[in-house]
Amino acid sequence: MTEIPNPSARDPVPVEVPGADPAGLRVPSSGAHRVVIVGGGFGGLTTARGLGNAEGIEVTLIDRRNHHLFQPLLYQVATAVIAPGEIAEPIRAILRRDRNVRVLMGEVEGIDVGGRAAILRDGTRIPYDTLVLATGATHSYFGHPEWERYAPGLKTLDDARRIRARVLLAFEAAEREDDPAARERLLTFAVIGGGPTGVEMAGAIAGLAHHALSQDFRRIDPKRARILLIEAAPRILGTFSEDLSAYSRQALERLGVTVLTDHAVEDVSEAGITVQGRLIPAATVVWGAGVRASPAGAWLGVETTRQGHVPVGPDLAVIGRPGVYALGDLAQAKAEDGTPLPGLAQVADQQGRYLGRALRDRILHGRAPQPFRFRSRGNLAIIGRNAGVVQWDHVKLKGFPAWLVWGVAHVYLLVGFHNRLVVTLRWLWAYVSFQRGARLISERDEATMALISGKPPAKAPLP
Repeated sequence: MTEIPNPSARDPVPVEVPGADPAGLRVPSSGAHRVVIVGGGFGGLTTARGLGNAEGIEVTLIDRRNHHLFQPLLYQVATAVIAPGEIAEPIRAILRRDRNVRVLMGEVEGIDVGGRAAILRDGTRIPYDTLVLATGATHSYFGHPEWERYAPGLKTLDDARRIRARVLLAFEAAEREDDPAARERLLTFAVIGGGPTGVEMAGAIAGLAHHALSQDFRRIDPKRARILLIEAAPRILGTFSEDLSAYSRQALERLGVTVLTDHAVEDVSEAGITVQGRLIPAATVVWGAGVRASPAGAWLGVETTRQGHVPVGPDLAVIGRPGVYALGDLAQAKAEDGTPLPGLAQVADQQGRYLGRALRDRILHGRAPQPFRFRSRGNLAIIGRNAGVVQWDHVKLKGFPAWLVWGVAHVYLLVGFHNRLVVTLRWLWAYVSFQRGARLISERDEATMALISGKPPAKAPLP
């Protein structure tokens, strides 16, 4: 069991910020145990809240963005169902009642393990007694980083905005395109990866084309858009049972989605995607096929898995690095049967709640924690209107009941009453009207337009 050192004999260490008043960032409580949390996602945020208002503990949460993001609904931002601000909440607002927690907006680029400090991009050193790494994951293109330009993934609000712009601009470009082959390419949307993200994304694009946009154009029929879901494995939703996977495929096909299983992507380019030696022209490609952990393992100098995951013990402590913990998508934590835990929001959330309590008990009372135990809340996915799948142990739901459970669960997990209310109203409006209220293209991005149309950008920006 990792021993947490007693910092009471040390004087508080100031955080040195060039050009700022050092006293403004000085640790306020002499002898307080300093916990630094890197990452404001599910795991980092719930850890901070678990340590909130604990006397004798000073918490610093560092994130390169100022908001907590509900990633499971990013695809709905990308398909114009909801607006970006409706699934994000300022981290400072969430933690305002936790007076011992401060939030720093900055990007960590290294850890001085021996000196016990997190190092920001500008050189600022943030000292710690206990370090919690909740840095999440990024897209993995399986050795082809050049594909990212043509097939963006979905991890941030910027990703979602970029994909939304590509989807909507593809219809706009098709409206003014005279060449039939070029128009067909513009109206072809390929989603790579048959997991929940890919399935939900493909279904949402189909709903956008068949309902929300169906009456809005004069030269094209959006309902004739071609939507492809491409999966290298024999079936989609591989973590679900075979019958729920089969139901999901049938539901997608009823929406007009072409599902290609046993099809590994061989290349992605401006022209489209190549599978089984055949080029499929497509202007819009979305990547949902793989992720890898953030580079935090390299910061620590520990051996990681092929996907960058950091091995942790039963208490989420990083093996060989006293006082350092990892959780969420970064960590390779194991279930009771020894299998690795999946990279799900519910895993990170439970780990954060556990670690907040465990650190509080160890720091304040010297109590060793029980091992972390994950309790699955089930797997959920939505395919389209009135169609979803839920699997929880031996309980299986599909169709409207699963769709309803999915909606209630996601509204409940959103942070902030305002977001819950607005998203619920958005969904109700979309359900009764078949419309989508977040279809504005706020910026005229000529580079994106050129990428979609395959034509060089204009020499001067449009007025």
